[in-house]
Amino acid sequence: MTITNGKVSLKHLVTMETLSNEEVLGLIKRGIQFKNGEVEIIHDRTYYASNLFFEDSTRTHKSFEMAELRLGMGMIDFDARTSSVNKGETLYDTILTMSALGVDICVIRHSEVDYYKQLIDSPTIQTSIVNGGDGSGQHPSQSLLDLMTIYQEFGQFEGLKIAIAGDINHSRVAKSNMQILKRLGATIYFTGPSQWYSDEFDIYGQHVDLDDVIDELDVLMLLRVQHERHDGHDSFSKEDYNRQFGLTEARYQHLKEEAIVMHPAPVNRDVEIDDHLVEAPKSRIVSQMTNGVFVRMAILEAVLNGKA
Repeated sequence: MTITNGKVSLKHLVTMETLSNEEVLGLIKRGIQFKNGEVEIIHDRTYYASNLFFEDSTRTHKSFEMAELRLGMGMIDFDARTSSVNKGETLYDTILTMSALGVDICVIRHSEVDYYKQLIDSPTIQTSIVNGGDGSGQHPSQSLLDLMTIYQEFGQFEGLKIAIAGDINHSRVAKSNMQILKRLGATIYFTGPSQWYSDEFDIYGQHVDLDDVIDELDVLMLLRVQHERHDGHDSFSKEDYNRQFGLTEARYQHLKEEAIVMHPAPVNRDVEIDDHLVEAPKSRIVSQMTNGVFVRMAILEAVLNGKA
Protein backbone atom coordinates (compact mmCIF):
# COMPACT_ATOMS: atom_id res chain seq x y z
CA MET A 1 0.00 0.00 0.00
CA THR A 2 1.36 3.38 -1.02
CA ILE A 3 0.38 7.00 -1.58
CA THR A 4 1.66 8.60 -4.80
CA ASN A 5 0.77 12.18 -5.79
CA GLY A 6 -1.94 12.13 -3.16
CA LYS A 7 -3.52 8.94 -4.53
CA VAL A 8 -3.79 5.79 -2.44
CA SER A 9 -2.79 2.49 -4.08
CA LEU A 10 -3.96 -0.82 -2.61
CA LYS A 11 -3.64 -4.44 -3.65
CA HIS A 12 -6.55 -5.53 -1.43
CA LEU A 13 -8.71 -3.97 1.28
CA VAL A 14 -9.71 -6.60 3.82
CA THR A 15 -9.20 -4.93 7.22
CA MET A 16 -8.68 -1.46 8.64
CA GLU A 17 -5.62 -2.69 10.52
CA THR A 18 -3.50 -2.75 7.36
CA LEU A 19 -4.21 0.91 6.50
CA SER A 20 -1.95 3.67 7.77
CA ASN A 21 -3.49 6.87 9.13
CA GLU A 22 -2.32 8.65 5.97
CA GLU A 23 -4.05 6.10 3.76
CA VAL A 24 -7.26 6.37 5.78
CA LEU A 25 -7.29 10.16 5.43
CA GLY A 26 -6.38 9.84 1.75
CA LEU A 27 -9.39 7.60 1.09
CA ILE A 28 -11.69 9.89 3.09
CA LYS A 29 -10.57 13.01 1.23
CA ARG A 30 -10.82 11.22 -2.12
CA GLY A 31 -14.38 10.17 -1.24
CA ILE A 32 -15.21 13.82 -0.49
CA GLN A 33 -13.74 14.82 -3.86
CA PHE A 34 -15.91 12.25 -5.61
CA LYS A 35 -18.95 13.54 -3.71
CA ASN A 36 -18.18 17.11 -4.72
CA GLY A 37 -17.75 16.16 -8.39
CA GLU A 38 -14.08 17.18 -8.41
CA VAL A 39 -12.69 14.00 -10.02
CA GLU A 40 -12.32 13.21 -13.72
CA ILE A 41 -12.48 9.44 -14.19
CA ILE A 42 -10.08 8.11 -16.82
CA HIS A 43 -9.15 4.44 -17.27
CA ASP A 44 -6.52 2.88 -19.53
CA ARG A 45 -8.91 -0.02 -20.16
CA THR A 46 -12.20 -1.46 -18.94
CA TYR A 47 -11.89 -2.94 -15.45
CA TYR A 48 -14.28 -5.59 -14.17
CA ALA A 49 -15.77 -6.15 -10.72
CA SER A 50 -17.96 -8.86 -9.25
CA ASN A 51 -19.93 -8.56 -6.02
CA LEU A 52 -20.17 -11.91 -4.23
CA PHE A 53 -22.53 -11.59 -1.27
CA PHE A 54 -23.10 -14.79 0.66
CA GLU A 55 -25.02 -12.91 3.36
CA ASP A 56 -27.97 -10.57 2.87
CA SER A 57 -27.18 -6.91 2.23
CA THR A 58 -28.85 -3.84 0.80
CA ARG A 59 -26.64 -0.80 1.52
CA THR A 60 -23.19 -2.37 1.14
CA HIS A 61 -24.10 -4.45 -1.91
CA LYS A 62 -25.96 -1.76 -3.81
CA SER A 63 -23.59 1.07 -2.94
CA PHE A 64 -20.68 -0.99 -4.29
CA GLU A 65 -22.73 -1.51 -7.46
CA MET A 66 -23.42 2.21 -7.70
CA ALA A 67 -19.74 3.00 -7.07
CA GLU A 68 -18.68 0.57 -9.81
CA LEU A 69 -21.16 2.07 -12.27
CA ARG A 70 -20.02 5.62 -11.48
CA LEU A 71 -16.42 4.54 -12.09
CA GLY A 72 -17.36 3.07 -15.46
CA MET A 73 -16.44 -0.47 -14.48
CA GLY A 74 -17.88 -3.59 -16.06
CA MET A 75 -19.94 -5.65 -13.60
CA ILE A 76 -19.97 -9.44 -13.62
CA ASP A 77 -23.16 -10.67 -11.99
CA PHE A 78 -22.99 -13.29 -9.24
CA ASP A 79 -25.85 -14.84 -7.27
CA ALA A 80 -24.91 -17.46 -4.70
CA ARG A 81 -28.37 -19.02 -5.00
CA THR A 82 -27.80 -19.96 -8.65
CA SER A 83 -24.04 -20.59 -8.58
CA SER A 84 -21.94 -23.74 -8.26
CA VAL A 85 -21.78 -23.03 -4.53
CA ASN A 86 -24.95 -25.11 -4.44
CA LYS A 87 -22.96 -28.01 -5.93
CA GLY A 88 -20.40 -27.78 -3.16
CA GLU A 89 -17.93 -25.39 -4.78
CA THR A 90 -15.68 -23.74 -2.19
CA LEU A 91 -15.22 -19.99 -1.88
CA TYR A 92 -11.60 -20.44 -2.93
CA ASP A 93 -12.60 -22.19 -6.16
CA THR A 94 -15.28 -19.58 -6.88
CA ILE A 95 -12.72 -16.77 -6.62
CA LEU A 96 -10.13 -18.83 -8.52
CA THR A 97 -12.70 -19.02 -11.34
CA MET A 98 -13.40 -15.28 -11.22
CA SER A 99 -9.69 -14.58 -11.37
CA ALA A 100 -9.22 -16.92 -14.33
CA LEU A 101 -12.08 -15.16 -16.15
CA GLY A 102 -10.32 -11.81 -15.79
CA VAL A 103 -12.31 -10.17 -12.99
CA ASP A 104 -10.14 -7.41 -11.53
CA ILE A 105 -11.88 -6.90 -8.17
CA CYS A 106 -14.08 -9.23 -6.13
CA VAL A 107 -16.13 -7.58 -3.39
CA ILE A 108 -17.07 -10.34 -0.96
CA ARG A 109 -19.33 -10.65 2.06
CA HIS A 110 -19.11 -14.00 3.82
CA SER A 111 -20.15 -15.44 7.18
CA GLU A 112 -16.67 -16.88 7.88
CA VAL A 113 -14.36 -14.61 9.86
CA ASP A 114 -11.08 -14.00 8.01
CA TYR A 115 -12.38 -15.84 4.89
CA TYR A 116 -10.05 -13.69 2.80
CA LYS A 117 -6.74 -14.97 4.17
CA GLN A 118 -6.34 -17.96 1.83
CA LEU A 119 -7.50 -15.81 -1.10
CA ILE A 120 -4.94 -13.03 -0.72
CA ASP A 121 -2.18 -15.55 0.11
CA SER A 122 -2.80 -17.56 -3.08
CA PRO A 123 -0.07 -17.26 -5.74
CA THR A 124 -2.63 -18.16 -8.42
CA ILE A 125 -5.52 -15.81 -7.64
CA GLN A 126 -4.82 -12.46 -9.30
CA THR A 127 -8.13 -10.70 -8.60
CA SER A 128 -8.06 -8.12 -5.78
CA ILE A 129 -10.23 -8.72 -2.74
CA VAL A 130 -12.35 -6.03 -1.09
CA ASN A 131 -13.96 -7.22 2.12
CA GLY A 132 -17.66 -6.36 2.28
CA GLY A 133 -17.91 -7.93 5.74
CA ASP A 134 -16.59 -11.17 7.23
CA GLY A 135 -18.90 -12.68 9.86
CA SER A 136 -18.41 -10.76 13.08
CA GLY A 137 -14.87 -9.81 12.01
CA GLN A 138 -14.29 -6.61 10.01
CA HIS A 139 -16.23 -4.21 7.77
CA PRO A 140 -13.62 -1.77 6.40
CA SER A 141 -15.78 0.02 3.82
CA GLN A 142 -18.47 0.73 6.44
CA SER A 143 -15.78 2.01 8.78
CA LEU A 144 -14.42 4.34 6.09
CA LEU A 145 -17.84 5.78 5.28
CA ASP A 146 -18.40 6.34 9.01
CA LEU A 147 -15.05 8.13 9.21
CA MET A 148 -15.90 10.22 6.15
CA THR A 149 -19.19 11.25 7.79
CA ILE A 150 -17.42 12.27 11.01
CA TYR A 151 -14.63 14.06 9.15
CA GLN A 152 -17.11 16.09 7.08
CA GLU A 153 -18.75 17.18 10.31
CA PHE A 154 -15.73 17.98 12.49
CA GLY A 155 -12.70 18.09 10.16
CA GLN A 156 -10.69 15.97 12.60
CA PHE A 157 -10.79 12.95 14.94
CA GLU A 158 -8.33 14.03 17.60
CA GLY A 159 -10.11 14.79 20.87
CA LEU A 160 -13.59 13.73 19.79
CA LYS A 161 -15.68 11.79 22.32
CA ILE A 162 -17.43 8.91 20.57
CA ALA A 163 -19.74 6.29 22.06
CA ILE A 164 -20.32 2.96 20.29
CA ALA A 165 -23.62 1.66 21.61
CA GLY A 166 -25.22 -1.76 21.49
CA ASP A 167 -24.39 -5.26 20.30
CA ILE A 168 -20.61 -4.80 20.30
CA ASN A 169 -19.54 -8.45 20.52
CA HIS A 170 -21.27 -9.34 17.27
CA SER A 171 -20.57 -6.15 15.35
CA ARG A 172 -17.86 -6.09 12.67
CA VAL A 173 -18.62 -2.35 12.31
CA ALA A 174 -17.75 -1.78 15.98
CA LYS A 175 -14.52 -3.76 15.72
CA SER A 176 -13.33 -1.86 12.65
CA ASN A 177 -14.29 1.53 14.10
CA MET A 178 -12.90 1.12 17.61
CA GLN A 179 -9.45 0.26 16.27
CA ILE A 180 -9.07 3.10 13.79
CA LEU A 181 -10.82 5.80 15.85
CA LYS A 182 -8.56 5.08 18.82
CA ARG A 183 -5.53 5.29 16.52
CA LEU A 184 -6.76 8.61 15.11
CA GLY A 185 -6.98 10.15 18.57
CA ALA A 186 -10.64 9.87 19.55
CA THR A 187 -11.80 8.92 23.05
CA ILE A 188 -14.02 5.83 22.85
CA TYR A 189 -16.85 4.77 25.14
CA PHE A 190 -18.83 1.55 24.86
CA THR A 191 -22.41 1.29 26.07
CA GLY A 192 -25.08 -1.38 26.02
CA PRO A 193 -25.79 -4.74 27.66
CA SER A 194 -22.76 -6.07 29.54
CA GLN A 195 -23.34 -9.58 28.13
CA TRP A 196 -22.76 -8.14 24.63
CA TYR A 197 -19.39 -6.70 25.59
CA SER A 198 -15.99 -8.34 26.01
CA ASP A 199 -13.06 -7.21 28.15
CA GLU A 200 -10.83 -7.54 25.07
CA PHE A 201 -12.21 -4.17 23.94
CA ASP A 202 -10.91 -2.40 27.06
CA ILE A 203 -7.70 -1.49 25.21
CA TYR A 204 -9.77 0.81 22.97
CA GLY A 205 -12.13 2.41 25.51
CA GLN A 206 -14.25 1.90 28.59
CA HIS A 207 -17.71 0.40 29.05
CA VAL A 208 -20.04 2.96 30.64
CA ASP A 209 -23.69 3.74 31.15
CA LEU A 210 -24.90 5.86 28.20
CA ASP A 211 -26.67 8.29 30.52
CA ASP A 212 -23.37 9.02 32.29
CA VAL A 213 -21.65 10.33 29.14
CA ILE A 214 -24.37 11.41 26.72
CA ASP A 215 -24.03 15.11 27.58
CA GLU A 216 -20.32 15.02 26.60
CA LEU A 217 -20.53 13.11 23.32
CA ASP A 218 -19.63 14.44 19.90
CA VAL A 219 -20.73 11.26 18.14
CA LEU A 220 -23.19 8.55 19.19
CA MET A 221 -22.71 5.47 16.99
CA LEU A 222 -25.65 3.11 17.43
CA LEU A 223 -25.39 -0.54 16.42
CA ARG A 224 -28.09 -2.86 15.15
CA VAL A 225 -29.17 -5.65 17.50
CA GLN A 226 -28.07 -8.66 15.45
CA HIS A 227 -30.68 -11.27 16.31
CA GLU A 228 -29.31 -13.62 13.62
CA ARG A 229 -25.93 -13.88 15.37
CA HIS A 230 -27.31 -14.77 18.80
CA ASP A 231 -27.75 -18.34 19.91
CA GLY A 232 -31.42 -17.87 20.70
CA HIS A 233 -31.01 -18.24 24.46
CA ASP A 234 -31.09 -14.53 25.28
CA SER A 235 -34.46 -13.27 26.42
CA PHE A 236 -35.05 -10.04 24.57
CA SER A 237 -37.64 -7.30 24.80
CA LYS A 238 -37.60 -4.44 22.29
CA GLU A 239 -39.23 -2.13 24.78
CA ASP A 240 -36.79 -2.96 27.56
CA TYR A 241 -33.78 -2.55 25.28
CA ASN A 242 -35.02 0.80 24.00
CA ARG A 243 -35.68 2.07 27.51
CA GLN A 244 -32.35 0.92 28.97
CA PHE A 245 -29.93 1.31 26.08
CA GLY A 246 -31.59 2.98 23.08
CA LEU A 247 -31.68 6.56 21.86
CA THR A 248 -34.98 7.82 23.21
CA GLU A 249 -36.33 11.32 22.82
CA ALA A 250 -35.16 12.15 26.36
CA ARG A 251 -31.60 11.04 25.62
CA TYR A 252 -31.63 12.83 22.27
CA GLN A 253 -32.38 16.09 24.06
CA HIS A 254 -29.30 15.57 26.26
CA LEU A 255 -26.96 15.47 23.24
CA LYS A 256 -24.95 18.60 22.53
CA GLU A 257 -26.35 20.81 19.79
CA GLU A 258 -23.42 19.97 17.48
CA ALA A 259 -23.39 16.24 18.30
CA ILE A 260 -24.34 13.72 15.60
CA VAL A 261 -26.09 10.35 15.67
CA MET A 262 -24.98 7.48 13.43
CA HIS A 263 -26.16 3.94 12.65
CA PRO A 264 -24.84 1.50 10.00
CA ALA A 265 -28.40 0.31 9.24
CA PRO A 266 -30.65 -1.52 8.78
CA VAL A 267 -32.25 0.18 11.75
CA ASN A 268 -34.48 -1.67 14.20
CA ARG A 269 -36.81 1.27 14.74
CA ASP A 270 -37.97 1.80 18.31
CA VAL A 271 -35.21 -0.55 19.48
CA GLU A 272 -31.80 1.12 19.02
CA ILE A 273 -33.45 4.45 18.25
CA ASP A 274 -36.93 5.91 18.49
CA ASP A 275 -38.61 5.79 15.10
CA HIS A 276 -39.03 9.55 14.71
CA LEU A 277 -35.34 10.20 15.45
CA VAL A 278 -33.98 8.29 12.44
CA GLU A 279 -34.26 11.45 10.33
CA ALA A 280 -33.97 13.99 13.14
CA PRO A 281 -31.70 17.07 12.71
CA LYS A 282 -28.76 15.50 14.59
CA SER A 283 -29.05 12.21 12.72
CA ARG A 284 -26.55 11.46 9.95
CA ILE A 285 -27.94 7.99 9.12
CA VAL A 286 -29.05 9.00 5.61
CA SER A 287 -25.78 10.88 5.02
CA GLN A 288 -23.88 7.70 5.88
CA MET A 289 -25.73 5.84 3.12
CA THR A 290 -24.90 8.57 0.61
CA ASN A 291 -21.26 8.71 1.70
CA GLY A 292 -21.04 4.94 1.27
CA VAL A 293 -21.14 5.29 -2.52
CA PHE A 294 -18.36 7.87 -2.67
CA VAL A 295 -15.96 6.28 -0.19
CA ARG A 296 -16.42 2.95 -1.99
CA MET A 297 -15.52 4.73 -5.22
CA ALA A 298 -12.34 5.84 -3.48
CA ILE A 299 -11.64 2.27 -2.33
CA LEU A 300 -12.18 0.79 -5.77
CA GLU A 301 -10.08 3.51 -7.40
CA ALA A 302 -7.26 2.82 -4.93
CA VAL A 303 -7.30 -0.86 -5.86
CA LEU A 304 -7.30 0.03 -9.55
CA ASN A 305 -4.34 2.35 -8.87
CA GLY A 306 -2.55 -0.65 -7.41
CA LYS A 307 -3.21 -2.63 -10.57
CA ALA A 308 -2.10 0.19 -12.85
